[in-house]
Amino acid sequence: MKTTVTTSVGGRQITIETGRLAKQADGAALVTCGNNVVLVTAVSNREASALDFFPLTVEYIEKFYAAGKIPGGYFKREGRPTNDQVLIARLIDRPLRPKFPEGYRFETQIIAMVMSADGSFPLEILASLGASAALHISDIPFEGPTAAIQVARIEGQLVANPTPQQLEKSDMNFIVAGTKQGLLMVEGEALFISEADAMSALKFGHQALMPLLNAQEELREKAGSKAKRTFKAPTMNADFKTAAEDLLKPAIEKALLIKEKAERYATVDLAKKSVSEKLIANLPDKDTQKAYQKDLSTLVEDLKYKTAREMILDKGQRIDGRDMKTVRPISCEVGVLPRAHGSGLFTRGETQVMSAVTLGTGDDEQMVDALIGNVKRRLMLHYNFPPYSVGEVGRFGGQGRREIGHGNLAERAIKAIVPDFDKFPYTLRIVGEVLESNGSSSMGTVCSAVLGLLDAGVSIKANVAGIAMGLIKEGDRVAVLTDILGDEDHLGDMDFKVAGSAQGITAVQMDIKIDSVSFQVMETALMQAKDGRLHILGEMEKVMKTPRGQMSEFAPRIETIKIKADKIREVIGAGGKVIRSITEQTGVKIQIEDDGRIHVASSDPEATKRAIAMINDICAEAEVGKTYKGKVIKITEFGAFVEILANTQGLLHISELAHERVRQVTDVLNEGDVIDVKVLEVDRAGRIKLSKSIDSVRR
Repeated sequence: MKTTVTTSVGGRQITIETGRLAKQADGAALVTCGNNVVLVTAVSNREASALDFFPLTVEYIEKFYAAGKIPGGYFKREGRPTNDQVLIARLIDRPLRPKFPEGYRFETQIIAMVMSADGSFPLEILASLGASAALHISDIPFEGPTAAIQVARIEGQLVANPTPQQLEKSDMNFIVAGTKQGLLMVEGEALFISEADAMSALKFGHQALMPLLNAQEELREKAGSKAKRTFKAPTMNADFKTAAEDLLKPAIEKALLIKEKAERYATVDLAKKSVSEKLIANLPDKDTQKAYQKDLSTLVEDLKYKTAREMILDKGQRIDGRDMKTVRPISCEVGVLPRAHGSGLFTRGETQVMSAVTLGTGDDEQMVDALIGNVKRRLMLHYNFPPYSVGEVGRFGGQGRREIGHGNLAERAIKAIVPDFDKFPYTLRIVGEVLESNGSSSMGTVCSAVLGLLDAGVSIKANVAGIAMGLIKEGDRVAVLTDILGDEDHLGDMDFKVAGSAQGITAVQMDIKIDSVSFQVMETALMQAKDGRLHILGEMEKVMKTPRGQMSEFAPRIETIKIKADKIREVIGAGGKVIRSITEQTGVKIQIEDDGRIHVASSDPEATKRAIAMINDICAEAEVGKTYKGKVIKITEFGAFVEILANTQGLLHISELAHERVRQVTDVLNEGDVIDVKVLEVDRAGRIKLSKSIDSVRR
């Protein structure tokens, strides 16, 4: 039976419907706001998988018919998800994942499908709402509801779920997701906002979530609350658990005092192998051996979790021996790659990232066939995380969702400092190659990218750095950690990444793994992150603080000239003939703006000069009093038409051919003659009157 509830956020009405569509799914919700419609389904298998993690997948699909478009390309149907669709799928996934019960191993799939869109509302907000609603009304053991909201600030006023036009005027763009108890996720970018302003946005966002959470509760009640499936986390043999813990605990306590990651992991693996040989290897039943081996892996992770947290909360001691606020040792280098237009190497502890910067022209901009119109991207940051960076062998090639997400976060941090196109008309591609990883390679990518941009001579607006914060919380005991290790991320309760300059924040990303964290703890983390960020900036600026004075010899030089807009047609020529001729003769790249600005790019300065001269010749206009060398194009009874500039002719009247009277023009001139002529007059219609210089005829 169809059930509908309606609420409003930011003055926009949102409707959630269930019971009419996709009824064979475990849960389905149709979310509507104006002409924007998203259908979200949730299905969870009833048999547990053999995997040792929760196999949750979220798919976000934009159907082109939703905007009345036919997809581009040869196949004319939707293909694999774009980067933006992958990022939205991650935004949906991250706040949902911690709300499933511990130990839930049933394969679960959420599919959000955009069925109608007009570009006036953030579709990720509707999709996130629909995902939670579909799970909440189903019998899947989901401890929701959750919801997300987009927060912008326009002229000092915070706005929920802004329109695209409002967003263009905003100095922040945050996606905030959570429950009634607190926030679970934050993702966004800003233009150098303060920590206090960021906190205000988070509090505003949490309050704006309430109508969406209440609507889901109302929908579940109206639709008839389905009893949640009975789920009990698997238990292990008590005797085996006790015996294994007694052997493992001292070894893991010893291992967690080892600062070097590889040695620490090797020590834990050795302890695990020893316990396996003592307690499992000699068991007669192979199935029991297999089950106990899986339990042993679980015990190792549980003991690492408990021991590391106890060390921090009871002794104030972190795995690598640091206190709560100290940043690991940092080293920076620039100009590492000789042929790249700019490069930077950033090392912080056991995390190392190499960046390579490439400068391109307008032709190199990325064109995206998006749902609502085509999009051009002038800045691209690509993040690569090869398996060797963590000492592993793994699949190589292609980008996973994690790499796309981390690259997007780093790109958002950098976006605010990229110079305006008017001042720096280049396309920018930055590649972050993670060479080692032990905690926050995405923030390491931000730092290495800035070093690379400085090395490339890019006049960035400010230097930025990034840092990852962590949290350990047990009851009332709380520890906020600066510059977390990979283990501290895995074993902690929060991953809070903050990037920015000395003036303010440019990007944030936060994921909470527990029920909620107070705003006071978040504020502490933000202020601690600021101190860490400033320290990292100081270390980076010891190596390079301002952009290099000149660009790489291998980078294209872009010269910009301005012509009259009505001359653009002449520069392009019929069917692009003229501009194509210029590029073929000189080898330059030319980009023409509608306002008459022309960008000429080449790594050869002489080629640029030749191309500009050719363009200026085409656009040149006759000046009164100036003498030109012209070619006689046509003879008439009353004079001759002389071409003095490209596509520009003037009339040389018979009376202006000589001091004495001339009976016929052909007595003095013939077609094809090259003569010096002086411009006497240019009338309002653009007609040019010429006079001949004496003895200037050349045949």
